[in-house]
Parts: sequence; structure tokens; C-alpha cells
Amino acid sequence: MSIKKTDIERSLQPDSMIRYYALGAFPMANSNGDISWHMPSIRAIIPLDNFNIPRSVKKLIRENFFEVKFDYDYLNVIKGCANRKETWISDKLINAYKKLHKKGFIHSVETYKNGKLVGGLYGVTFRGAFFGESMFSLISGASKVALANLIFHLKEKNFVLLDVQYITEHLKMFGAINIQWSDYQNLLIESYAVNTNF
Repeated sequence: MSIKKTDIERSLQPDSMIRYYALGAFPMANSNGDISWHMPSIRAIIPLDNFNIPRSVKKLIRENFFEVKFDYDYLNVIKGCANRKETWISDKLINAYKKLHKKGFIHSVETYKNGKLVGGLYGVTFRGAFFGESMFSLISGASKVALANLIFHLKEKNFVLLDVQYITEHLKMFGAINIQWSDYQNLLIESYAVNTNF
């Protein structure tokens, strides 16, 4: 999706951001910090009616290895996701997320060990769609347990779509698949017919 540089600031206001997300776009910053919106023709999702929880993750959950919280420390989750050598999460984008959070659209799942934040994920919600943005892990399995708990939570809340943008080996373990844009659009339409809250 091409947006003029002069319109980027406007696109990062909460109401505009939600409109772009609702269309199926998501923002990313390049190495210079410039932000653009992306709408790839092939989209990765984790089907909420056909997902997989790896055995190792089930074991961690069963043993309560991590304490899991929802929406407790979203900002440090975002900063944890941004804390890597190369990141698409710029300071400008973090500031935009803060504004979006005030409107109730940003949500996080966090994992703690001995009271310390050691992993998590965050995303944007709109009606029955969760647009996953990023995850991080300081201890093996921390982000995977967060993702498993997200899936369980979305199922419980009758969400239709878990968008993970691009497929990775990590996400394949949970049943992530690539779908065509037309199928993705159908899922968007179906998810917007669902009136639910995270």
C-alpha cells in the first residue's frame, strides 16, 4: 500500500490506523525509521478452528512454568519486541501504539518468571480480528506459551481471525498457513460481523 510521505503522520493517528488495519494493512518502519503500510497478497494466519499446540508448550503450560498475564504491561512487551539488532518497531511507531492503546485497540499477552517479564506478544484488535504484530522471548518457550494462551483466549472470546502477517518456522509449529488475499478478505468480513471484546 503506497502512502505519500506527507500523509504518513495522519495515517498514524488512532482512527486512521484502525481504518488501515481493518482494510488488512499493517505498518512497518525501515532502517531509517520511515514508516510505510504493507498489504501483501499472501497472508499468514493461524486458523482458530485448526491450530496446533506443540507438546513442549503443552508441558510448560501444564507445569505452570510461566505466569501468564493479559494486558498488564503492553508497553514493555512492545519495547521487548523492538529490542533487537534490526527492528521495524521505531520510536515513532511505539508512540502511535501508545495512542492506539488509549483507544483500547492494543492488547498483549505476557509471560513472567519469578516476577520478571521474560516474553510476550502484542497485537491490534478490531471486532473479531486479532492482528498479531510481534513477540519476544528472553527464556526458551516464553513467547510460545504466550502465543498458546492467546489462541485459547481468542477461541474463548469467539474471535474469527488470528493474523500473523508472515509465516515463520516458529509459527508453523502452531499450524500457521499462508492464504490468498481473497480468502483473507473473506475472513476480515466474517470477523467484522462478530461483536466481541478482547
